[in-house]
Amino acid sequence: MTVHEIRENTSLIATVLNEERSLPAFLASLEAQTIHPAEIVVVDGGSSDQTVPHLRAWTPSCGCRVIVHVAMDAGISAGRNLAIALATNAQMVVTDAGTVQRSDWFAALTAPWESDPDAVIAGFFEPAGDTFWSRTIAAVITPTRDEIDPRSFQPSSRSVAFPRDVWREVKGYPEWLDYCEDLVFDLAIRKTGRQFTFAPDAIVAWVGRPNLWEFAKQYYRYARGDGKAALFPRRHNLRYLAYAFAVSAWWISPWLFLTGAIGFVVYVRTALRRVWGRRTMFRAPAAAGALLTAPLVVVVGDVAKMVGYPAGIVWRRRRAAEKS
Repeated sequence: MTVHEIRENTSLIATVLNEERSLPAFLASLEAQTIHPAEIVVVDGGSSDQTVPHLRAWTPSCGCRVIVHVAMDAGISAGRNLAIALATNAQMVVTDAGTVQRSDWFAALTAPWESDPDAVIAGFFEPAGDTFWSRTIAAVITPTRDEIDPRSFQPSSRSVAFPRDVWREVKGYPEWLDYCEDLVFDLAIRKTGRQFTFAPDAIVAWVGRPNLWEFAKQYYRYARGDGKAALFPRRHNLRYLAYAFAVSAWWISPWLFLTGAIGFVVYVRTALRRVWGRRTMFRAPAAAGALLTAPLVVVVGDVAKMVGYPAGIVWRRRRAAEKS
């Protein structure tokens, strides 16, 4: 008989919406953990598929308590806040459905609490996918471990842990945001003077969007979230300037255009390096295709950001005007 180790006083929380297809792999990865939470709380935002019945029929072999709650039309921030409110323990571990957790993920993410129960902990993630485009997109946009500065890394809420008291102090996830909510939550934690403890071995695998159109929509929404929250104005403005230079260089001078082309190669080198370092994700011909299409992924993402960011600014100004 297998004996499952439970880390007491911990709750794992997640939100779901129409995750019927990805749910089996997600739940299987939670079952396979070397250490388990005492409790799992899942909030469903109103799925129209079989997500909720599957969750309610799930009985994890570890014996941990499972709470499944349906909150119709709840966004991801509201869902996370509700899941934490429903949890009965003091330590929160957050992840996303649609991901797959490495078997030692929970153990690695919660290990810092053994010496410091007040720690806020940043896990890590790696790209995955079941099609060429999902793997390529994920490989291009996911940073590698050597790119991360633990002192400034802002964790995704697909792999993060914190005490419930910290969540209360920062007033939870921002429910007025539909995207970038985890980044704003991270920044709020940092404003309290806390630093994230980096747990690089607490890895979840996440799948990129299935095609460039879905990827463009995703990055449009991310940039719109930046505009709503007034995040990274310098970064976005530099992007506009860079592309304005590239377009104007084409008309002004061939030599200026060549300079821009060289600059573009330098710009996409990180994407190319990421794909090359992850070439084992692909079969040989597909790896070459991923390298060739990596610059296209970068450009599509940039254009989507340049459209999304001003949309977020307009939303923010309208919201401010309504409040005044």
